[in-house]
Amino acid sequence: RNRSIHIALKKGKHGEPNASPATTPTLQELEEILHSAPRSCHHVDEVWPSLFLGDMFMSHDKFGLWQMGITHVLNASHGKLCCKGTDDFYGTTVKYYGVPANDLPTFDLSPFFHPAAEFIHLALSSGGNIFVHCAVGVSRSATLVLAYLMIHHGFSLRSSIRCVQQKRWIFPNRGFLRQLVDLEQTLMSKDKMS
Repeated sequence: RNRSIHIALKKGKHGEPNASPATTPTLQELEEILHSAPRSCHHVDEVWPSLFLGDMFMSHDKFGLWQMGITHVLNASHGKLCCKGTDDFYGTTVKYYGVPANDLPTFDLSPFFHPAAEFIHLALSSGGNIFVHCAVGVSRSATLVLAYLMIHHGFSLRSSIRCVQQKRWIFPNRGFLRQLVDLEQTLMSKDKMS
C-alpha cells in the first residue's frame, strides 16, 4: 500500500508529486495546506515506507513497537516529562536518538534537521523500521519527518507536507514552518549551484 505512494511520488521533478514552480511558500499558504487535510487522531501512522510518525502514548508501548518491527526511535521531545524514551528504556535492540525540543515557535529545531534526517535515512537504508514521535505527533516530530523528505528525497516543503498528510494530520507550529522555509531556500540555492 505505501509502496504505491512511494512510486507515485517519484514520478515528478526531483521526486516530487505535482511539482510546483520553485517558489518558497508563505506561512499563510503552508497553514492553508495544513488546515485543508482531514483531522485524524491515531497514536501512530506509517507516513512513508517503514517510517512511522506518532505520539508519546505509542512511544511508551514497547510491545506495540516490537510488533511493528521498530528498530529505531527518534524522540523529538527527549527529556520532557511526558516522554520516557532513552537508550535504557528501549534496550539494546532499538537504536535511539533524542532531540530535546520544545514545541514553541521560538525554539530553534533547525540544528537537528540534518542529524535527524541522517538518523532516519540510516534506519531506512539498513532495512529497519523507524518510529518518530513527540508528545502528540503533529508538530516537532512531523517537522523532522518533513525535513527528512526535503533533505534526502529532494521534495519541496509543499510536497513533503502533502505526502505526510496522505497518512496523518500534522500541524507544525509557525516557528518550525519558518525554519522549514529556510531549509527549503538553503536546499534550493545548493541545488542551483550544482
